[in-house]
Order: sequence, then C-alpha cells, then structure tokens
Amino acid sequence: MRIVLVGPPGAGKGTQAAYLAKNLAIPHISTGDLFRANISQGTDLGKKAKAFMDAGELVPDEVTIGMARDRMNQPDATGGFLLDGFPRNVSQAEALDEALKEDGVTLDAVLDLEVPEEEVVKRIAGRRICRNDSSHVFHVSYSAPKQEGVCDVCGGELYQRDDDSEATVRKRLEVYHTQTEPIIDYYKAQDLVVTIPALGKVEEVTERAMAALQGGK
Repeated sequence: MRIVLVGPPGAGKGTQAAYLAKNLAIPHISTGDLFRANISQGTDLGKKAKAFMDAGELVPDEVTIGMARDRMNQPDATGGFLLDGFPRNVSQAEALDEALKEDGVTLDAVLDLEVPEEEVVKRIAGRRICRNDSSHVFHVSYSAPKQEGVCDVCGGELYQRDDDSEATVRKRLEVYHTQTEPIIDYYKAQDLVVTIPALGKVEEVTERAMAALQGGK
C-alpha cells in the first residue's frame, strides 16, 4: 500500500507511522530521515538542501520532492510505503501526484489522524525533558515524575523545551491549519482520505487505522 499520513503536531504521527509500517511491511519514509540521510551521504540533493539550511532558508519543494522520489524508488518500497511529514502543502501534494503518475503508481490512502486542538496543546505543552538525558521524557498529566521537576531515572532537572511552550504549540497549529490542512480537502476530492480518531492508547489508534485500511473507506 502507498499511504500518506497527516495530522497536526502532537497527533502521534511518528509513533503511528512506525507501527503501521511494521504491520503493513512497508518502509516508513519521513522528511526528517530523508534530509539526514541525504546530507550525511553527501548526495547532490543533500548538498543542495544543506546549502539552503545553512543559509537559514527553507529547502525548495523540488529538492524535498527529489529526495522523496528517490526513496520511493528504492527496492524495499516497490510494494508500497508510508509517507510521514510529506507532502506538507498542496503544491507538494500536486508534485507528488505527478511524480507517482510518471512512475506508473498511485496513492492508496491518506490517513488523517484527528485530535482536538486543546488535546494537542495539552500533550505537547505538558512534556518535560531531563537535562541530563533527553531520552528521559515525562508528562505533567500522563506520566508525571514521582517528584515534580526531578527525573525518576537519574535525578536530573526536568524542563520544558522552548518549542513545547503553549504559545509555540499554538503557533505551530496555526501553520498546520494554514499550510498542511488544505491537503486533506485536496485528497478528499480524490476519495483517498480516511479519518482516524487519534485519542486513546497507541495500540487502539493503530488498530483503528489498520481496520480502516483493510475494510476500505
């Protein structure tokens, strides 16, 4: 299956992408991984992307699309793939459609992870990270430390990252609504969108998504 995963920040896209890709036996292709791989390998596209990033500029769509297309044409993706974080806007979605058309394939589904906005704010703004080890992550509501502000694992100080503040989260949501959310209507016109309620345990959300994919829209 060839799938695009969309949803607001905090919807759990990365987690669901990993589970779904494993269950469907297809590669999980994320924009972040594409950039890191191309830059570390020194590909032509990676060099172009790095030049823009070093200059503090946005990487042009054609570079991102080129990376995605190269990855989708790798042998492990011949039977399908799951795109996470791409496309981010309608112009990228149109370019993706054109690239897939040229390669003689089409998307099978667009999974829209639906989470209420206030829940997104609560999920992200409630995160606390250990200063000693960023892999030690807590949440003031869902997985609170035994002692407020202190890491259960190593005793380090817990803090809120700047990009996890409520103001920053709401700004990220504005960007999502303005730039990325319109691709849902774009794909609805192609009858590809499957909306998945993303509240609940991770396994429950995965089960809903798998059931929707297997049972059709």
